Amino acid sequence: MANILIIYSTNDGHTLEVCKKIQQHLAANNKVELQPVEQPAIRTLDDFDKIIIGAAIRYGTHTQEVFRFIKTHHQMLNAKTNAFFSVSAVARKPNRNTPQSNPYMQRFLKQIDWKPQHLATFAGKINYPIYNLWERLIIQLIMWITKGPTDTSGVYEFTDWEQVARFAREIDQSGVSKAT
Repeated sequence: MANILIIYSTNDGHTLEVCKKIQQHLAANNKVELQPVEQPAIRTLDDFDKIIIGAAIRYGTHTQEVFRFIKTHHQMLNAKTNAFFSVSAVARKPNRNTPQSNPYMQRFLKQIDWKPQHLATFAGKINYPIYNLWERLIIQLIMWITKGPTDTSGVYEFTDWEQVARFAREIDQSGVSKAT
C-alpha cells in the first residue's frame, strides 16, 4: 500500500473532478490525499511514496502556482514515483489528446526542470453558464476557431473517463522510487 498525494490546480472544478476519480481508483490499494497547489502543505512531500500533479489549462497555459510549485519541489518530485496530467478542451481532438501530440503539454515540459515519469492529457469541459461575459466570449471564439461547441447555454464534457481509469491503474501498478 502506497501513500499517494494528488496535487491539483483547477480553473472551474473539472480538474478536481478528474483528481477525485483518480483517487477513487487508487483508494482500493493505497492511501490517497488531495491537495490544491495553492494550499500550504499540511505534511511534507517526503511523507508520500507517489506524487501526482494535475493541472488545468486555460488560454493555452497552466497557472503560475503550478510552475512555482514544481520549481520549488522539482528535486523531491524527481526522487519519488511521480506523474503529471493536464486537462484542456483542446485535448478533445484526436490529434491533440496525448502528451506527445498536445502542444500545451510539450511546451510545459520544456519550461520545467522536473521530468514526470507518467504523463497524461485529458479532455476537459466547457461550462459556458458559469463563465463571466468576457470568459464566455473568449472561449466561444476559441471554440468557433477550433470547430468546437459555441452555444453558450450549454455544458460540454469531453473527458474520456476510461482513459482516466487507465492512467490511475498505471500509477497504481508503478513501483515506489527510492531517493538516491
